[in-house]
Amino acid sequence: MSRMPESVLHRVGGAALIVISLPILLPLVLFVLTLYWVHQIALHVLVWLLWLPRGKDVLFVYSNSPIWREYMTTQVLPLLNDRAIVLNWSDRKQWSRWSFAEHVFRTVGRGTDFNPIVAVFRPFRRARVFRFWSAFKYWKHGDTEPVEQLRKDLLDVLQVAGR
Repeated sequence: MSRMPESVLHRVGGAALIVISLPILLPLVLFVLTLYWVHQIALHVLVWLLWLPRGKDVLFVYSNSPIWREYMTTQVLPLLNDRAIVLNWSDRKQWSRWSFAEHVFRTVGRGTDFNPIVAVFRPFRRARVFRFWSAFKYWKHGDTEPVEQLRKDLLDVLQVAGR
Protein backbone atom coordinates (compact mmCIF):
# COMPACT_ATOMS: atom_id res chain seq x y z
CA MET A 1 0.00 0.00 0.00
CA SER A 2 1.31 3.44 -0.92
CA ARG A 3 2.17 6.00 1.79
CA MET A 4 1.19 8.93 -0.42
CA PRO A 5 -2.54 8.96 0.38
CA GLU A 6 -1.78 8.86 4.10
CA SER A 7 0.56 11.84 3.73
CA VAL A 8 -2.07 13.81 1.85
CA LEU A 9 -4.63 12.86 4.50
CA HIS A 10 -2.32 14.18 7.25
CA ARG A 11 -1.80 17.43 5.38
CA VAL A 12 -5.51 17.93 4.83
CA GLY A 13 -6.21 17.05 8.47
CA GLY A 14 -3.55 19.48 9.67
CA ALA A 15 -4.89 22.26 7.47
CA ALA A 16 -8.44 21.57 8.69
CA LEU A 17 -7.26 21.72 12.31
CA ILE A 18 -5.61 25.10 11.68
CA VAL A 19 -8.72 26.48 9.97
CA ILE A 20 -10.94 25.26 12.80
CA SER A 21 -8.55 26.63 15.48
CA LEU A 22 -8.13 30.09 13.94
CA PRO A 23 -11.45 31.51 15.19
CA ILE A 24 -10.43 30.52 18.71
CA LEU A 25 -6.71 31.31 18.62
CA LEU A 26 -6.83 34.61 16.74
CA PRO A 27 -8.98 36.44 19.33
CA LEU A 28 -6.84 34.94 22.10
CA VAL A 29 -3.63 36.17 20.47
CA LEU A 30 -5.16 39.61 19.90
CA PHE A 31 -6.28 39.72 23.54
CA VAL A 32 -2.79 38.84 24.80
CA LEU A 33 -1.18 41.45 22.53
CA THR A 34 -3.69 44.05 23.72
CA LEU A 35 -2.88 43.25 27.36
CA TYR A 36 0.84 43.54 26.60
CA TRP A 37 0.43 47.00 25.03
CA VAL A 38 -1.92 48.20 27.78
CA HIS A 39 0.68 47.10 30.34
CA GLN A 40 3.47 48.92 28.46
CA ILE A 41 1.44 52.13 28.19
CA ALA A 42 0.27 51.98 31.81
CA LEU A 43 3.83 51.43 33.04
CA HIS A 44 5.16 54.40 31.10
CA VAL A 45 2.28 56.63 32.26
CA LEU A 46 2.97 55.64 35.88
CA VAL A 47 6.66 56.45 35.45
CA TRP A 48 5.72 59.83 33.97
CA LEU A 49 3.32 60.52 36.86
CA LEU A 50 5.35 59.12 39.77
CA TRP A 51 9.00 59.62 38.83
CA LEU A 52 9.25 62.55 36.43
CA PRO A 53 7.66 65.14 38.76
CA ARG A 54 10.27 64.16 41.40
CA GLY A 55 13.08 64.71 38.88
CA LYS A 56 13.72 60.97 38.39
CA ASP A 57 13.80 60.20 34.69
CA VAL A 58 16.44 57.44 34.62
CA LEU A 59 16.57 53.85 35.83
CA PHE A 60 20.16 52.69 36.36
CA VAL A 61 20.80 48.97 36.93
CA TYR A 62 24.27 47.53 37.42
CA SER A 63 25.96 44.79 39.43
CA ASN A 64 29.14 44.14 41.34
CA SER A 65 30.80 42.49 38.35
CA PRO A 66 34.55 43.12 38.35
CA ILE A 67 34.31 43.79 34.61
CA TRP A 68 32.02 46.83 34.72
CA ARG A 69 31.32 47.89 38.32
CA GLU A 70 34.06 50.50 38.52
CA TYR A 71 33.34 51.94 35.08
CA MET A 72 29.58 52.13 35.63
CA THR A 73 29.91 53.75 39.07
CA THR A 74 32.65 56.23 38.10
CA GLN A 75 31.91 57.05 34.46
CA VAL A 76 28.15 56.53 33.99
CA LEU A 77 26.48 57.05 37.37
CA PRO A 78 27.96 60.57 37.82
CA LEU A 79 26.33 61.60 34.52
CA LEU A 80 22.96 60.82 36.06
CA ASN A 81 23.41 63.03 39.13
CA ASP A 82 20.23 62.88 41.22
CA ARG A 83 17.94 61.94 38.35
CA ALA A 84 18.33 58.15 38.62
CA ILE A 85 16.58 55.37 40.44
CA VAL A 86 19.48 52.98 41.14
CA LEU A 87 19.21 49.21 41.45
CA ASN A 88 22.11 46.84 42.09
CA TRP A 89 21.44 43.47 40.45
CA SER A 90 23.81 41.82 42.93
CA ASP A 91 21.42 42.83 45.74
CA ARG A 92 18.27 41.60 43.99
CA LYS A 93 17.47 39.13 46.80
CA GLN A 94 16.79 42.14 49.01
CA TRP A 95 14.52 43.83 46.45
CA SER A 96 10.89 44.02 47.44
CA ARG A 97 8.59 41.93 45.29
CA TRP A 98 6.20 44.87 45.15
CA SER A 99 8.82 47.47 44.24
CA PHE A 100 7.73 49.66 41.35
CA ALA A 101 11.37 50.20 40.33
CA GLU A 102 11.92 46.46 40.12
CA HIS A 103 8.78 46.04 38.00
CA VAL A 104 9.94 48.81 35.67
CA PHE A 105 13.34 47.14 35.39
CA ARG A 106 11.86 43.72 34.63
CA THR A 107 9.67 45.31 31.96
CA VAL A 108 12.18 47.53 30.15
CA GLY A 109 15.16 45.23 30.79
CA ARG A 110 13.48 41.99 29.79
CA GLY A 111 15.26 39.57 27.56
CA THR A 112 19.00 39.39 27.23
CA ASP A 113 21.66 42.02 27.91
CA PHE A 114 19.73 43.33 30.91
CA ASN A 115 22.67 44.18 33.13
CA PRO A 116 24.05 46.82 33.19
CA ILE A 117 21.38 49.04 31.64
CA VAL A 118 20.33 52.65 31.75
CA ALA A 119 16.73 53.48 30.81
CA VAL A 120 15.87 57.12 30.13
CA PHE A 121 12.20 58.11 30.35
CA ARG A 122 10.77 61.10 28.54
CA PRO A 123 7.15 62.24 28.56
CA PHE A 124 4.98 60.76 25.83
CA ARG A 125 7.78 58.56 24.46
CA ARG A 126 8.95 55.02 25.03
CA ALA A 127 11.90 54.58 27.33
CA ARG A 128 15.29 54.69 25.63
CA VAL A 129 17.24 51.71 26.97
CA PHE A 130 21.03 51.50 26.80
CA ARG A 131 22.25 47.92 27.21
CA PHE A 132 25.93 47.78 28.14
CA TRP A 133 26.43 44.03 28.52
CA SER A 134 27.37 43.31 24.89
CA ALA A 135 29.68 46.31 24.79
CA PHE A 136 31.49 45.09 27.89
CA LYS A 137 32.20 41.76 26.17
CA TYR A 138 34.48 43.78 23.85
CA TRP A 139 35.80 45.82 26.78
CA LYS A 140 36.95 42.62 28.44
CA HIS A 141 39.16 41.95 25.40
CA GLY A 142 40.61 45.46 25.26
CA ASP A 143 38.22 47.15 22.81
CA THR A 144 36.76 50.12 24.72
CA GLU A 145 35.06 51.77 21.72
CA PRO A 146 31.58 50.14 22.04
CA VAL A 147 31.31 51.10 25.73
CA GLU A 148 32.52 54.64 25.08
CA GLN A 149 30.08 55.00 22.17
CA LEU A 150 27.18 53.88 24.37
CA ARG A 151 28.27 56.36 27.05
CA LYS A 152 28.40 59.14 24.44
CA ASP A 153 24.95 58.22 23.09
CA LEU A 154 23.61 58.17 26.65
CA LEU A 155 25.09 61.60 27.33
CA ASP A 156 23.43 62.96 24.17
CA VAL A 157 20.02 61.60 25.21
CA LEU A 158 20.44 62.90 28.78
CA GLN A 159 21.19 66.40 27.48
CA VAL A 160 18.10 66.35 25.27
CA ALA A 161 15.91 64.92 28.05
CA GLY A 162 17.24 67.47 30.53
CA ARG A 163 16.02 70.45 28.47
